[in-house]
Amino acid sequence: MHSELKITIEDTLSKKFNVPVKILSVTAMGGGCINECAVLKTGNGTFFIKWNRSKYFPEMFLKEVKGLTILRRANCISVPEVIACGNAGDDDYLILKSIFSSERKRNFWENFGLSLANIHRNHSEKFGLDHDNYIGSLVQYNEFRNNWVDFFIEQRLSKQIKLAFDKKNISDNTVKKFQKLFPKLKDIFPVENPSLLHGDLWNGNFMSGPDGYAWLIDPAVYYGHREAELAFTKLFGGFEYEFYTSYQNNFPLEPGFDERYDVYNLYPLMVHVNLFGGGYLSSVEGILKRYV
Repeated sequence: MHSELKITIEDTLSKKFNVPVKILSVTAMGGGCINECAVLKTGNGTFFIKWNRSKYFPEMFLKEVKGLTILRRANCISVPEVIACGNAGDDDYLILKSIFSSERKRNFWENFGLSLANIHRNHSEKFGLDHDNYIGSLVQYNEFRNNWVDFFIEQRLSKQIKLAFDKKNISDNTVKKFQKLFPKLKDIFPVENPSLLHGDLWNGNFMSGPDGYAWLIDPAVYYGHREAELAFTKLFGGFEYEFYTSYQNNFPLEPGFDERYDVYNLYPLMVHVNLFGGGYLSSVEGILKRYV
């Protein structure tokens, strides 16, 4: 942590708590490929901070604060408390109240499934959000649409397809396969109301909080098809069986989800193609092959 950021953080925390706050120690944490992260021990508590270069990811943390606020207001599951968000020289930063993880309760997964079902009962009139945000380091486009198919094509797949094609990560033949898939989507996805989604829900974006239950972190919030969220959880190892059973018992899905969930995952898979290159393209091609 450079000196300008440290001074800014101390000043920000001092103003927040109306007492002088000094950073006693900084413990670096793994922040992935986007942010630098650390745990700050101060005389006024322990905090988690992440920061990155403003010019590369403009307003990323402001968008995250908005997402956390939306989830907190839904009052269905715990999220970190936002302490401050701001700028220090070339860097933007986000300070959160530090969450101390504890052992999972025996009913952790059942409770998680119920909590997510309750989040999804928060609805909007349209699919999307009143602002764009981020998924990973990529902009996630959220312009409102009246139906899920249009939103999924125009704000999810088409954006990632164009980016991948421009970066030469996919071929013209793959683009044509997507174009053949699009007219079929209306017969694949069941009609549902737009539900509040975390938007990036995989094993790395929740943790066991101090209460022993799931806390959500790093949201990419929007109002979408709730099956897209459930599909996302099945990527990269999936969640435990009890999670899906609890969700289904509390907010049943239309029949056939297990046969169609991979279509929803074309979006996160294309995000990974654009973030990390063609290694994920074989999964995309495998899904397309099933439908076109």
